[in-house]
Amino acid sequence: MGDAGEIQLQIRGAQEQSSLHQDATASNQPLKPYSMFKQWRWWLMVALNIFFLLAGQTVATLLGRLYYNEGGNSKWMATLVQSAGFPILFLPLLFFPSSSSTTSFASPPITKIAFIYISLGLIVAGDNLMYSYGLLYLPVSTYSLICATQLAFNAVFAYFLNSQKFTPFIFNSVILLTFSAALLGIQSDSDDSTNVPKGKYPLGFVLTLGASATYSLILSLMQLTFQKVLKTETFSVVLQMQICTSFVASIASVVGLFASGEWRELQREMDGFGKGRVSYVMTLVWTAVAWQVASVGVVGLIFVVSSLFSNVISTLALPVVPIFAVIFFHDKMDGLKVLAMLIAIWGFISYIYQHYLDDSKSKRATRSDTKYGSSVSIPP
Repeated sequence: MGDAGEIQLQIRGAQEQSSLHQDATASNQPLKPYSMFKQWRWWLMVALNIFFLLAGQTVATLLGRLYYNEGGNSKWMATLVQSAGFPILFLPLLFFPSSSSTTSFASPPITKIAFIYISLGLIVAGDNLMYSYGLLYLPVSTYSLICATQLAFNAVFAYFLNSQKFTPFIFNSVILLTFSAALLGIQSDSDDSTNVPKGKYPLGFVLTLGASATYSLILSLMQLTFQKVLKTETFSVVLQMQICTSFVASIASVVGLFASGEWRELQREMDGFGKGRVSYVMTLVWTAVAWQVASVGVVGLIFVVSSLFSNVISTLALPVVPIFAVIFFHDKMDGLKVLAMLIAIWGFISYIYQHYLDDSKSKRATRSDTKYGSSVSIPP
């Protein structure tokens, strides 16, 4: 799973929708046509970013498995494509620049920002490498289910690093997702797919679990950076962090590709690719593109709604990827795996419900402030 995924910062980005509700509450009048247009535009942006995230993440995971199935074997190449498509992110940065906002604090030193971005980029590269090994050593359906544990790890890291509350519903989610992963962990060597190396299931399980934990740590560290260092939360700043960390991760992946000697096998790998040389190149290119499409969806949801919503939607691919894995790669969905998926979905719903309660509480507080305070008008 690429670094796209999902940056964990507490951005309440639905200002447009919030201002609409606040204005309607304050005036007790129906929304004007222009206000209705802005509301529909907000929902359209949410739906479009959800599509980008789910489609990009699902396609990238399936193409990553296809790369291995057809003869690809370079773990560093599979790692590189997870971040190398970052130049695509310049497009939304150019077409949708954030409006400048005045701030009352001094900008952090460039050396401090550079150190943070380089450190995060190196961690992202290591995380992507673990994901690459996990996808090689596990059936894609099992891999996807284990990746769902990132929500549990995210709750734990957010509690310690970002001062988020550990409610009963969050605790229930962590227990269920942990139990789901444990069910998959007790499986012996997998016979789900003939293309999965034998004897590597335990290593693949540990590496994928470690990658999910590291990914959640990255999200919390990024949130901490925005809270304590950058102290600003705009679309362009989020994209800039994504671009910079992906750039560092790509450089680290290229260094790893040459230091490991895997670059010497790339020509032979291309010639022996099951679907041909052109398909080899296209598989890698479209994997890189798909990860960055998912990144656009992640950043878009963070800005339009919230980071928590973005993180939860990314986990929504949990039941999607195994279904496509059964169709395209003939993975076997045995009873244990189905049970693990159902338990993980239960934990997923518990996680969503808690944040639904938090969001409802926040909206009630906003309405109360609007009722007894000043009204908020729709920006021109």
